[in-house]
Amino acid sequence: MDFTFAHNNINVLNLEKSMAFYQEALQLTENRRIEKPGFTIVYLGDGQTPHKLELTWIKDRKEPYKLGENEFHLAFTTNDFDKAYAHHKAMGCICYENKEMGIYFISDPDGYWLEVLPAGF
Repeated sequence: MDFTFAHNNINVLNLEKSMAFYQEALQLTENRRIEKPGFTIVYLGDGQTPHKLELTWIKDRKEPYKLGENEFHLAFTTNDFDKAYAHHKAMGCICYENKEMGIYFISDPDGYWLEVLPAGF
């Protein structure tokens, strides 16, 4: 029996705002959408790997999600770390930097942390 990664899911409070953030910050684009009366699921991809980020929007939810200590995160590599850093700095979404390790984190509209690493890290 073999297993492979398919996707990671996060719940979002404002689907359009989240999709705009992931497009601008990480160039993720919509691959697939499931519309139901109570929820919408959108799968985002990077166009290079088969892995997907699933955004789930529960339509009647009004309260922000409680992320606890936010120890969970997704990580992304980039082939131009300096350019990515400048872009994220201009967006105002960098929430933590570890210069010693050469990495930083950005925060999405719901407060999820996303790690940015140089290629080959």
